[in-house]
Amino acid sequence: MKDAFGGILNLVLIVVFLLLVEGILGLVVNYSKAFRMKNTVISAIERFRGYGCFSSEASDCRNRIDRGAKSIGYFPNYNLNCSQGYTNIDNYFCYKESRSASDNHIIYTVVTQVDINIPIINKILSLDFFQVHGDTRVIDRS
Repeated sequence: MKDAFGGILNLVLIVVFLLLVEGILGLVVNYSKAFRMKNTVISAIERFRGYGCFSSEASDCRNRIDRGAKSIGYFPNYNLNCSQGYTNIDNYFCYKESRSASDNHIIYTVVTQVDINIPIINKILSLDFFQVHGDTRVIDRS
């Protein structure tokens, strides 16, 4: 009987270890998707100088962002919580613009969310600390 409990304990430890490793690998994969999405959005904003990137209408910039999200596999299936001062764009990313005193120079700050869809943990914890932030270069709109 003593050996039976030892075998069950070993199996439980192995299962717990495998679940932890699988969870860590899933987090790493989803973090890399969010990081790549942030880079896709920033490069599209810089290329089109911010024109057409933030409206819901079809534009070259929005099409590039949508194609990038599809190619990466970035489909967050919950509402993206943006901090105060940020604008949510179709739950893909949030942005905030910072203008210079002359209003000709703009820097956009982009935030994407790491997609961790574990219902119990999402209800208990607010997973806002799994966000990826990035800034564009200075965009001259003169």
